[in-house]
Amino acid sequence: MLAVRLDPKIEEELSRLARETGRSKSYYVKQAIENFLEERKDYLLALAVLEREEPRRSLAEVRKELGLER
Repeated sequence: MLAVRLDPKIEEELSRLARETGRSKSYYVKQAIENFLEERKDYLLALAVLEREEPRRSLAEVRKELGLER
């Protein structure tokens, strides 16, 4: 279980959204956290790749290598 304190304006906006859509506030909070974690994971994985300092290729080089040039 997790309790979160929200700014009153955010709380009202969330309540309005929940009321108007027939979904719970918890539903939207869970969705927001899941989306944040997925995006954060992608960001951190990309950062780890960059920090390895491996050789990089441009999109044009990859397209050429795969025979996808226009």
